[in-house]
Amino acid sequence: MKTVLITGILGFIGRNLKQALSRRPDVKILGYDIGNTPKDLKDGVLSADVIFHLAGVNRPEKEEEFDQGNTELTKQICELLEQSDKRPLFVFSSSTQVELDNPYGRSKRKAEAAIIDLAKCSPVSARIYRLPGVFGKWCRPNYNSVVATFCHSIARDLPIQISDPNQEISLIHVNDVITAFLKDMEKPPTPGVTWGEVSPVFKITLGELTERLHSYRLSRKTLLIPDFSDPLTCRLYSTFQSYLPEDSLMYDLEVKTDSRGSLAELLKTKSHGQIFVSRTKPGITRGNHYHDLKVEKFCVLEGDAIIRFRPIQGKDVIEYKISGNEFRVVDIPPCYTHSIENIGISDMIVLFWANEIFNADSPDTYPLEVIHEKA
Repeated sequence: MKTVLITGILGFIGRNLKQALSRRPDVKILGYDIGNTPKDLKDGVLSADVIFHLAGVNRPEKEEEFDQGNTELTKQICELLEQSDKRPLFVFSSSTQVELDNPYGRSKRKAEAAIIDLAKCSPVSARIYRLPGVFGKWCRPNYNSVVATFCHSIARDLPIQISDPNQEISLIHVNDVITAFLKDMEKPPTPGVTWGEVSPVFKITLGELTERLHSYRLSRKTLLIPDFSDPLTCRLYSTFQSYLPEDSLMYDLEVKTDSRGSLAELLKTKSHGQIFVSRTKPGITRGNHYHDLKVEKFCVLEGDAIIRFRPIQGKDVIEYKISGNEFRVVDIPPCYTHSIENIGISDMIVLFWANEIFNADSPDTYPLEVIHEKA
C-alpha cells in the first residue's frame, strides 16, 4: 500500500489525479489544500511514500501572495523532508512561465530552487515538470485557462474576447499529465532532481482554437463531428463536451416523416460518411434503388425485415431475413439495387451507415425495382 499526498487536491490537476488514484486499491490518498492546517501538511509529508506538490497561487489579489503560495509552501515541504528520515518521491508541478519575468514565474523558479537545494543535501528523488497550459475536464473557467474560459462561454453562447487571434499557445491535456505522474509512481527516478516531460504538446492559435470550439457547438445542428484521429481534436472535443450545461445535454434531431414512417440523420463526418436511423411501418418497403459509388451498411435494431439485392445487370435476387434481436450487419455494395421490407407486425427500426454525406445536388441514388414482377 502506497500513501500518496496531493497538495492542491481540490484544484484542477489535483482533482484529476485523485480520481485516477482512487481507482487503485493499493493507494491511500492524503490531501492538502485551502482549509488544511500546517499540522495536516506535516503529517501528510511525514506519512507519504509519494508527494505530488500541485498546490499553487495563480491569480492572487496581492503580488506577494505568489511567493507565499508557491515559494514558501514548497520550502516548508522541503524543510519537513530535510528534517525527517522519509524519502518519498517528490513530484512538483512547475510552469513554463519560469522563463518569463513575471511574479508568478519568479515564484515558481524559486520553488524549483528550493527542491534543487533539498536534493543536494538529501537523497530525495525529485521530479520537476514545467507545464505549459493544461486543459481538460474540471478546469475552472474565467481563471487561468483560456481553453476552459472559451469552452464555458461558447457552450453557453456567451461572447468571448480575443486580443490577438494569431497568438500561438502551447497546450497539454490533463490526462497526459496524469499518465506521466503515474509512470513516475511505477518507476521512480533516481535520487536527485530530474526533469519530467509530458507529451504530446499542442500548439494552436487563439483564432483556430475559437473556430474549433464554435464548430463543436454548431455540430448539434450540422451533425458534423470532427476527425478524431487528430489527437488535439479528440482532447478538445472531449473537453468542450464537459462544459455543456447539465440542463442542455439533450437535443432534438430533424425528423422527416411520410406515409412509410420516419427518418432522422444522427451524425455526419467528412472523412467517414454519416449515420441515420429510420422507423418503418409494417408491410412497407424502403429502397428499390442503387448507387454507382456509395456503399451502405444496414443494421435492424427492432422488428423483422427482408433485405433484397439484385445486380443491376442481372436477374437473380438475393434475400436476407433479419430480426432486430440478432444485431447483424448487411453490406450494400454499389450497383446492386436493394430494398428493405418490414415483414413484422410492429414498427421496424433500422440503423444505417453510408460512406459519404448525402448530397441533394448529387445523391448518387437511382430508382430500380429489385423484383420486377411479384409472384
